[in-house]
Order: sequence, then structure tokens, then C-alpha cells
Amino acid sequence: MDDRFVAFTGPNGGGKSTLAKVIAGIYKPTEGKIYFDGEDITDLSVTERANKGISYAFQQPVRFKGLTVRDLINIAAGKTLKVSDACAYLSEVGMCARDYIDREVNASLSGGELKRIEIATILARGTKLSLFDEPEAGIDLWSFGNLIKVFEKMHEKTQGSILIISHQERILNIADKIVVIADGQVQNVGAKDDILPKLLGTEACRVLTDKM
Repeated sequence: MDDRFVAFTGPNGGGKSTLAKVIAGIYKPTEGKIYFDGEDITDLSVTERANKGISYAFQQPVRFKGLTVRDLINIAAGKTLKVSDACAYLSEVGMCARDYIDREVNASLSGGELKRIEIATILARGTKLSLFDEPEAGIDLWSFGNLIKVFEKMHEKTQGSILIISHQERILNIADKIVVIADGQVQNVGAKDDILPKLLGTEACRVLTDKM
């Protein structure tokens, strides 16, 4: 993937999250092949793909009873970080680190807090390909500008690609390439400047723009 930011968009139920989960190895494809850096990874497990350099952030982040935020960031980084380094990742996603670093990743955290923590873990991993399923969901109080800065910094650090599933025009506007998915099919793909004006003018995307 040569593009820094690739956005998957389209109507709800069109297959965007399914495709991302197939790439991450959560779902197995019924046909076809998946290549990463020229290697066929179709039969690799989630763990094996993660070791190859693929990260996945869920639309609804997972809760881990008994695991602290610090534990989760250390696991993502693959090593025990200094507390200051772990806190730095939380600060990058707009969280007051001292309030969260030792909290348990459980039901006491809101969806928005979990989403930011999950983004922090992806930052800590620093992989070649980072998949985000609607990263803007639940972080209304945190500006889109800050979210975009996080993605920019992530790319600078990893020189990898970021694949974002989103309905938000402001997210689509940072994409180098947009892939439109509907009814389980790729309907269109191309540079943002070519795709976005057409996308916002189509009947199919009135469903999309309703969510912007």
C-alpha cells in the first residue's frame, strides 16, 4: 500500500468492517487471496498477521477486566515501558495520563475513553498497517483536528499506511485514496480529489452524508 491514508466508506451494512476484519485475520475469506508486502497472508492467524505488522482498532473497543491501561499499552508496545513513556501515548490522544494509567480497562470507562485508549495502543504498536473502524465514534469532545494530528504522527513514526473506515467527510478529507463499498462490492476507488466530489453528489451517499 503506497498511500499513507486510505479511507473505506459507503452505506451502513455495505461490507466495510467485514473487509477490514478479513484483512486483520478476524474473518476468513471464502475465496481470493490477501497479500501484505507482497506476501500471501491468507492463511495466517490474527497473531501471525499482528507479528507481520498489522494492527486493528475495533468500532466498539474491547473491555479487559483485571487489566490496567498501563498493562494494555505495554502489551501493545511489546515491552515494559517507563511510566512516563506509557503516559505520553495517553497524552497524545487527549487524556490526562495520571487519571487513567492505573485504571482497569473495564465497564467503568466510557466508550469514548476506551476508543482513545485503543488508539493509544495502536500508537504504541507502531505497525506498518493500522486499521481503524470509525475512530471518530465516541470522541465528540475531542477535536477532529487532534485526531488527524495523531494519524499524521503515527505515519511519521511508522512510515506505514493507515486504513480508516469512516462516514465523516472531515476524515475522508485527509485520505490519499478513497474506496467506496456498498452491497459487499467495491463500487469506486481513487484519489480523494476524484472520488469525494462524486461521492457527496450521489444518491447512494445521501445515507452516508446523513451521518456526517
